[in-house]
Amino acid sequence: MPAGSASGVAALPAFFEFEAPREWRTIDFISDIHLAPSLPRTAAAWREHLLHTRADAVFMLGDLFEAWVGDDMRSRPFEAECAEVLAEAASRRSLAFMAGNRDFLVGARLLRETGVMGLADPTVLDAWGRRVLLTHGDALCLDDRDYLAFRGTVRDEAWQREFLARPLDERLLIAADIRRRSEARQDDAARYADVDTAAAVAWMHAVGTAELVHGHTHRPGSETLAPGYRRHVLTDWDLDDPRAPRAEVLRLTRDGFQRVPPATAAGA
Repeated sequence: MPAGSASGVAALPAFFEFEAPREWRTIDFISDIHLAPSLPRTAAAWREHLLHTRADAVFMLGDLFEAWVGDDMRSRPFEAECAEVLAEAASRRSLAFMAGNRDFLVGARLLRETGVMGLADPTVLDAWGRRVLLTHGDALCLDDRDYLAFRGTVRDEAWQREFLARPLDERLLIAADIRRRSEARQDDAARYADVDTAAAVAWMHAVGTAELVHGHTHRPGSETLAPGYRRHVLTDWDLDDPRAPRAEVLRLTRDGFQRVPPATAAGA
């Protein structure tokens, strides 16, 4: 349900709240997995973690897929396998999904059929009396003005209805073309712009949280944004790059946050 927002603060989004069940002991956060057939090692590590982590819940905070142009993508072999992993993992523990800039068209059908809970962006997680603000992070990258304009267009319900009415192959071609044009006009620094500190603190202040968890920026780490306000940035995953393989989980327990490697069948 929506949480109250602070009056007098410009351009605050609607905030939602989720209270973790009291019996939960461990929550894992991951994002920016960018699942794609071209990244088999990364997909395998994601599968192993979802199936074998000791966490009571895994919150996936956006860009789970490299591209998702509609829930009919589940008709494709790789995406069907991913959906099967989600369904199997959801039968063992709670899974939650928040849309990112690559997979904002993940719809109610996929979530319903896999048993994954949808999370609004942003959401305040209340776990054991600890309030943590969760967001993918792209909406806070205020310096990336071209992207934010594009985001405003594609998040519009009318635009999405028109786009989803097109054949799947056409949607895939459009998505690939958009991505190529975006990369052509941006270098790495611009592509992964950082969140605006003042805006992030304003969000946190509005809902009374001292901690923020987000992905998107591909700049993992934890830091103090202002006195009393701290953020934890999730890493992207890429175990198919031999030059810089990376995969990490941000884990929350009653004792606080820690960064751990993905789980495997041999251990959590």
